[in-house]
Amino acid sequence: MIERTLCIVKPDAVEKHTAGAILAKIESSGLRLIACKMLRLSIDDAGRFYSVHRERPFYGELTQFMSSGPIVVGVLEGEGAIGRWRELMGATDPAKAPAGSIRREFGTNVERNATHGSDAPETARWEIGFFFAERELCSD
Repeated sequence: MIERTLCIVKPDAVEKHTAGAILAKIESSGLRLIACKMLRLSIDDAGRFYSVHRERPFYGELTQFMSSGPIVVGVLEGEGAIGRWRELMGATDPAKAPAGSIRREFGTNVERNATHGSDAPETARWEIGFFFAERELCSD
C-alpha cells in the first residue's frame, strides 16, 4: 500500500551539514520525497509537535533541542513508506542501530539521533498536516 510519512532531519544533522546526504539516502532507498522545506521551530511549536510526550521526563530537553536550530522537514511517499523509513533510520539509539542506517551513520546519541519519522498512519497524517498544506505535497 502506498503510504506517506513525515521525516525530519534534526538540528544536530543540519548543523553537521549532513541533511543532503540523508536526503540522498532516502531517495536512493526508493522512497519519493514529495515535499521538503527548512525551518526553525519555536519552543512553542516544538512543544505542540511533541505534545504526546508532554508527561515524559525528556520532554523539556526534547523541545529545547528541536528548537535549537534549523530542521529539514519532508514528506516521503512509497509502498510501506512508514516502515521503510523507520528501518532506514534505524534504532533510536544510534549505538544500537544497524550498520548503514541513518542514525548509526549520522546520529550521536538517543537525543541527537539525526532524524525523526512517523510511527503509524494516523500519526503520519497529523505530523504531515502540522508542517504542510495539501497544496505543498507534489505527488503524481
